[in-house]
Amino acid sequence: MAFDAFALMLAMLALGMVFARLRVLPANAAETLNLLVLYVCLPAAILLNVPKLRFDVSLFALAALPWLVAGVAWAMVQLASRWLHFRRDEMVVLVLLTMLGNTSYVGFPMVEALLGGQAIPYAVVYDQFGTFLLLSTVGMIVLARGSGDSAPSARAIALRIVRFPPIWALVFGLTLMPEQPPQWIALALERLSGVLVMLVMLAVGLGIQLRLPRDEIAPLATGLALKLVLLPLLSLPVAWLLGMRGDVLQVGVLETAMPPMITAAALAITHGLAPRLAAAIVGYGIVLSLVTLPLWRLVLLQVSG
Repeated sequence: MAFDAFALMLAMLALGMVFARLRVLPANAAETLNLLVLYVCLPAAILLNVPKLRFDVSLFALAALPWLVAGVAWAMVQLASRWLHFRRDEMVVLVLLTMLGNTSYVGFPMVEALLGGQAIPYAVVYDQFGTFLLLSTVGMIVLARGSGDSAPSARAIALRIVRFPPIWALVFGLTLMPEQPPQWIALALERLSGVLVMLVMLAVGLGIQLRLPRDEIAPLATGLALKLVLLPLLSLPVAWLLGMRGDVLQVGVLETAMPPMITAAALAITHGLAPRLAAAIVGYGIVLSLVTLPLWRLVLLQVSG
């Protein structure tokens, strides 16, 4: 693990929390930073790394892994909800936040810090063909049904996908972007993607919430145990069976172990689905993942060694 990159992430997270407490930045600062990452830094990282991909069967396995894990997450949440008598809105939140991890905003910096820059292209595959498509299809259907709304049409889902800026960067990176672009373009992309870590962790620190909903301790603990421990553990043998090895396997397991997706929690909150629980799972998930992800890296080193 690159200690300096990990230390920078912790420092920016702490700085964001301090800024939020002191209220030195505008109330919408976290949202603005996230939009900057979405429209500028994330596409730059994709354009920089996707052309370096070498296509083989393992990439299809890597793209399939989050879909398989999502199915397992759905089944486990259903069982836990019946056993522990969770409310319907709590169950919907747990389904969303165990199926969907923060595999780009937090995932890319963490993969780079734990595995190195050469692993980022694989993280892009997991995120774009896995997590993002899951959110735009299955996630939106689960959200709509859970809140009593009608399920989105195929056209609405397609428009959501097409309008997502990183998708355009992904298509360009897979087709027209050379692996070795002109130096001035490569330098610009490196600088833009280089601030992704700082902006993301600062935004997370600004918006993180750690207030524990005491009446929702059981679903909170269930969601965190599934997302940070059990699902990554189950993804390891699945990745082996799919023929994944080396960096591809390690990225697959680490991305599965990422904390719950902030966007999915925000959508659940706006639909009135257990808002305290959604905020708490994201907040505690991010903080705990700073411990669990390095531990997963050590596990992967032992397994691969």
